[in-house]
Amino acid sequence: MSVAVVFDSAGTLLRTYRVARDVLHDEMLIDVETTTLTFGAEGRVLVVLHLHSRDVMGAPPDQLLSEFFHERSVGFGVACSRRVIPAEDVAEILYSDKTAQVSDLQACIREVWSCCKRESIVTMNSGVILNMDLSGIEFTVTTGGRPFSGAKETISTLHRMGVPVYIASGDRVAKLERMGDYLGIPRERVYGVATPSMKARIVEDLKERYSKVVMVGDAINDLNAFRKADLALLTEQQSDRKPEILYSSVDMVIRNVSEVPGIVAELLKDIAAAEKKCNNINSNMIPRED
Repeated sequence: MSVAVVFDSAGTLLRTYRVARDVLHDEMLIDVETTTLTFGAEGRVLVVLHLHSRDVMGAPPDQLLSEFFHERSVGFGVACSRRVIPAEDVAEILYSDKTAQVSDLQACIREVWSCCKRESIVTMNSGVILNMDLSGIEFTVTTGGRPFSGAKETISTLHRMGVPVYIASGDRVAKLERMGDYLGIPRERVYGVATPSMKARIVEDLKERYSKVVMVGDAINDLNAFRKADLALLTEQQSDRKPEILYSSVDMVIRNVSEVPGIVAELLKDIAAAEKKCNNINSNMIPRED
């Protein structure tokens, strides 16, 4: 009898503040859901950039982002997209865009810091949303966050119950590992830059090792993983504005991540009862000697 729990990060374990800058329309989008924004057009792809905010802030504002990426050898990971897009196609547009400037990303970083400077920010990530159909960077994005109140206690409780905890997220690995260190999740159980299909595959792989796998998430990029999990939990702790398809694809909706240990405890009871019933049936089927 064994159960594992897989958590998304942003919006699930982390209260997250997200901003995006619409490069084409010169407009800031405050407190935006970046995955929903990405899924709003067929050709969009959310790209996580492997860089530090201070390097961006120290660069010339009028420099093209693509040039900055080239100069600093900035790597990337694809966090989510509506269709499968080869990494080489993403790289071609990312490193050749002629529209987005460093100032577009600086504006996002500055906005997040101004909002969260009084908070204890554990993680901060920046990226871009490419539009493959437009062959360019459509949005620059930055997210900042800290664990929800009770998140650390939730992980500790699950560990005391003997339940292993995993993180599967589209965020950068280095940032997630530091968050895992804070929450008490071993680094070997942290999966970063995970696309929706990768999250689903992680859940599938874990089902080979555990009796039941629980997926806890908050956004459309968790949908595939929800569908693969034995028990899918949608959290509204960050926001209760979700696409309807999420509600129809999960088993339960929770308001707080602290509800997870109680739900898992009931699942463990159900598994134990089913195993006991199965053992009783098997024992009754053993022929008796006269």
